[in-house]
Amino acid sequence: MKQWWSVMILVPMLLLAACGQQSGDNKDEVSSAEETASANDTLSKLKEKGYVTVGFANENPYAYKTADGELTGEAVEIARTVLKRLGIEEVRGELTEFSSLIAGLQAKRFDLITAGMFINPDRCEAVLFANPEYSIGEGLAVKSENPLKLTSYKAIADNSKAKVAVMAGAIEIGYLQASGVTDKQMVIVPDQDAAISALQSGRADAMTMTGPALQSRLDSAKDSKLERVMEFEQPVVDGKSVRGYGATAFRMEDTSFQKAFNAELEKMKQSGELLTILQKFGFTEQELPGDATAEELCGG
Repeated sequence: MKQWWSVMILVPMLLLAACGQQSGDNKDEVSSAEETASANDTLSKLKEKGYVTVGFANENPYAYKTADGELTGEAVEIARTVLKRLGIEEVRGELTEFSSLIAGLQAKRFDLITAGMFINPDRCEAVLFANPEYSIGEGLAVKSENPLKLTSYKAIADNSKAKVAVMAGAIEIGYLQASGVTDKQMVIVPDQDAAISALQSGRADAMTMTGPALQSRLDSAKDSKLERVMEFEQPVVDGKSVRGYGATAFRMEDTSFQKAFNAELEKMKQSGELLTILQKFGFTEQELPGDATAEELCGG
């Protein structure tokens, strides 16, 4: 009799336990589904809206507005092509100082950064980069005939009176510091036009930025008193070339958006369409990113 009652009591307990276990499993499945839905949320919302807002720093040839207000540049046009294929027809720009782009993305002032931003481990801790769309070295411009004979960052460091204009938040600041250039020798400016002005006015003896950006500014300025240092020696930091790789940046949680973007970007690399867009902005085959990935460049 006792055995019969024991069985009667045990069966409901086992059933209850089984139900409890099943409920836990379902909860885990629901949680996983919610995480997936959340990861896809940004891309889905942008498709519904029909447009994306991108942060840019008015840096030619990466992302800038033309005289008639058109948003363009290599980073913008690559993103525009990719986004259209992802179902987002319109790209709107949010002009932001370069040094504030990451904070603006994190604060959701815009959905992406399309500013030709270099991938580096520090930035990788704050944003999620797509795979690189170009690779590039540094450039230096001076007064005609290069009166101070500045052919490298080290040459600037060796001349305590030499001053170099560099954009706030730009990666070149770190390269200059690593080459021995002091803070007093740097004229920090908000954008490229201010760098040109600093060089023209004599506030700086040189200006530095990436090669294509530098050439673009000189072409626009049409100032015969300025010239590019063609024999410029690329800086080496910690025994490594500083050749940089630029890419679109996403918020850290937008992994599915980034993966979808990467898939379309890879198709453009394979078809040659990426090079075609880059060439419109003064890039050559030498500036193609090769097989480099964001994961590798972030130190992963």
